[in-house]
Amino acid sequence: MNIDLIRAAARRLDGHVRVTPLLSSPFLDEIAGRRVLVKAECLQHTGSFKFRGGWAAVSALTDAQRSSGVIAFSSGNHAQGVALAARMHAAPAVIIMPANAPAVKIANTRALGAEVVLYDRATESREAIGDRLASDRGLTLIRPYDDPQVIAGQGTCGLEIAAQAAEAGVTQADVLVCCGGGGLTSGVALALQADASGLRARPCEPEGFDDATRSLAAGTIQRNDRAEGSICDAIVTPQPGDLTFPIMKNLCGPGIAVSDDDCLRAMALAFHRLRIVVEPGGAAALAAALFHPDRVEGEAVIAIATGGNVDPALFAETIRRY
Repeated sequence: MNIDLIRAAARRLDGHVRVTPLLSSPFLDEIAGRRVLVKAECLQHTGSFKFRGGWAAVSALTDAQRSSGVIAFSSGNHAQGVALAARMHAAPAVIIMPANAPAVKIANTRALGAEVVLYDRATESREAIGDRLASDRGLTLIRPYDDPQVIAGQGTCGLEIAAQAAEAGVTQADVLVCCGGGGLTSGVALALQADASGLRARPCEPEGFDDATRSLAAGTIQRNDRAEGSICDAIVTPQPGDLTFPIMKNLCGPGIAVSDDDCLRAMALAFHRLRIVVEPGGAAALAAALFHPDRVEGEAVIAIATGGNVDPALFAETIRRY
């Protein structure tokens, strides 16, 4: 992994990806006690940053590979990103999703033309299912984070943040990233190292599923002891990736763990103050910025709102409750 791979992905994404805005609100600044800038990747195609990695990976395949089809496993956002990228390249797509993934994510993935294969997150291995189907059907596996082209695609978000932060006059800040396996976190970290050395990427995760945070503290990959139990389904993964962790270890600051309630409160504030829809896992970085200010350094903080694919009933209840 290097910046050249990210810049090459940016060229392939040009004209296909949305350059998402960097939003702010004086109300959020007051809560955090510092300037807060929110990178609204929830406004990206398919409602999350995952379209970047999906397009980067599918566009890097040969014509023969695209003709044979692709396969991916995901709780929903990577699923939709790959499904849309595959459809736009006229490539068949098979997506492996947990049976308890939000219904809206399963429905959207099917609506994008992908074949959805459901599995039990607690008793079955999505990696094993993916490897078997890829072998049996001749499909190319696009992993959700431990894939060089996926990391490169996610890194294009970091290139945008570097340029937008400079335009906003922010040259020193923590960049808080909702983190599952570390594809976005590592890609953003590489981009910031190249284009904005004063900005530091930091992973944000749900309490009880803070494998990246614990891994960075230990210096070695740590694994979660359970596969489910947080409302932040989009960023619940077993452990950091073999490709992503060394990058995070070299370039990222300490991780921050937030509660599910923190994420729900951040979702509500994002809607009330920025008028954007963010899902629980996509709100972890904003939750860290707003409710854990003592863990953040600098006069400004940048939080990536990574996705907005929330169940409508949960969103309505969250807005009513907070």
